[in-house]
Amino acid sequence: MDHLCGKVLINRFPALRHKNFRIFLIGQSISLIGTWMQRAAQQWVIYELTKSAFIVGLVGVFQFTPLLLFSLFAGVFADRFPKKRVLLLTQTIQMLQAFTLAVLFWTGRIQYWHILILAGVLGLAHTFDMPTRQSFFIELVGKEALGCAIGMNSSIVNIARIIGPALGGLLLMYFGGTFCFFFNAFSFIAVLISLMKIQSYHVNIRKKGKNVFHEIKDGLKYIYAKEILFQAILSMLIVGTIAMNSDVIIPVFAKEVLKQQAGGYSLLLSSMGVGSLIGSLIFAGRSKITFEKQNLMKTSLLLSVFLVFTGLLQNYYLVIFSLAGVGLFSMIFMATVNSTIQLNSSDEYRGRAMGVYSMVFTGTTPIGNLFSGIVTQKFGANASFITCGGLCTLLVLLLYLVKKQ
Repeated sequence: MDHLCGKVLINRFPALRHKNFRIFLIGQSISLIGTWMQRAAQQWVIYELTKSAFIVGLVGVFQFTPLLLFSLFAGVFADRFPKKRVLLLTQTIQMLQAFTLAVLFWTGRIQYWHILILAGVLGLAHTFDMPTRQSFFIELVGKEALGCAIGMNSSIVNIARIIGPALGGLLLMYFGGTFCFFFNAFSFIAVLISLMKIQSYHVNIRKKGKNVFHEIKDGLKYIYAKEILFQAILSMLIVGTIAMNSDVIIPVFAKEVLKQQAGGYSLLLSSMGVGSLIGSLIFAGRSKITFEKQNLMKTSLLLSVFLVFTGLLQNYYLVIFSLAGVGLFSMIFMATVNSTIQLNSSDEYRGRAMGVYSMVFTGTTPIGNLFSGIVTQKFGANASFITCGGLCTLLVLLLYLVKKQ
């Protein structure tokens, strides 16, 4: 019976046929729980320290500015160097960042500017980690199972997104942020062990011929010349900048509008994770991944509608439902753009293409976080949700009405 269930599961999710991918998935599933615990605790703690939505927004600015500045360079590195080696380095840096944060809390010396600086360190490591990790999947599973691999990775991210904030909320209530940060630091051991166990996979490394700036320019020209890549990138630029700022708004929304404490706040984050998990499982189970402009437009518009709907609500349980919708449509949108870029990029350009994806997805977050932080500070969390949803709707409609010349 177990053998039959395993066979059905592998047939449904072909990426699981590859041992190296299974190893990688196990390590990531443990580490990501810690990542989401720290992420939830960090936003809550800095709001508790400062009572400032603007400074909560600044955390995103510090964390994601390195992605905006250096993602194009990181894409070149992903093409040039063995991805396993790069990932071992970036994951180690993230582990040390979490340990530093935990020790500062443990000793009672934490100040809000410590969190800002350490957010910058995390962002720099993540800048090189993201395009490398995303383009690592195709080396583990090949093109045929790539869409499934992206969907399954998104699934474990969102399982962690459910468990991490829920567990983090309990630890915040009873023990404070210190335990969340220590848990995250130790969780990186699992992903480091899994990376060291991965052997004998297809490695794509391009020879170092031209200088870095020439390669960046070459990669940008390649993306612009392929309409399918250019359209996907522009879509991600709009949605990633405007619609994905919930981390900044939710702590204030939970505290000031819904009158919730740490437990209620963590449940809101987990509800987004439930929606995202459903979306990633739907995506992973697709037999074929195709790029259709109309589907991307519909998904991004539905995401925007749920953001506006959330801003109009003041009932805690309705907000839980609405944020699940935000998570569902944001995940389907992101996974579609991700797989479209990877499947339509040649091996020579894939790392650079994913570097551009990283830049427009998370690198523009400082702009979005700063914008939503200012709106939240001046007009309240409800207005911030409505503004982000409405502006995203307008820009998405303009994108699909105006064709590339």
